[in-house]
Amino acid sequence: MDLKEYFESKKGVGVLATADESGKVNTAVYSRPHVMSDTEIAFIMADRKSHDNVTKNPYAAFLFKEDGPGYSGKRLSLSMTREEDDPELISSLRRKEYADVYSTDRKRYLVYFSVDEVLPLVGSAE
Repeated sequence: MDLKEYFESKKGVGVLATADESGKVNTAVYSRPHVMSDTEIAFIMADRKSHDNVTKNPYAAFLFKEDGPGYSGKRLSLSMTREEDDPELISSLRRKEYADVYSTDRKRYLVYFSVDEVLPLVGSAE
């Protein structure tokens, strides 16, 4: 199953892990990524800590736990490649409209990552 099919067909919760230039780690809950190609995904990111971290240290990891019992899901090792801040493009990719908890005046970015490795949620690739 390719990543586009996987993330379109699965529901669950995701966690993006980033680190600043000194290695201090941050984690944040993120929705499923936008799969741009077999080797590239993107996240819509607000101008907050995760975004700040990947602009200083391009490496990140995304853990996705599928809904349901057990430990099914994926772990992705990522490298940031570029970003865009086109509001129309970002708006066209949004899956939901959010309530006041997400301020609409906050700058948002579409941040692209190369997918360096895909592993199951638990265990190795074997």
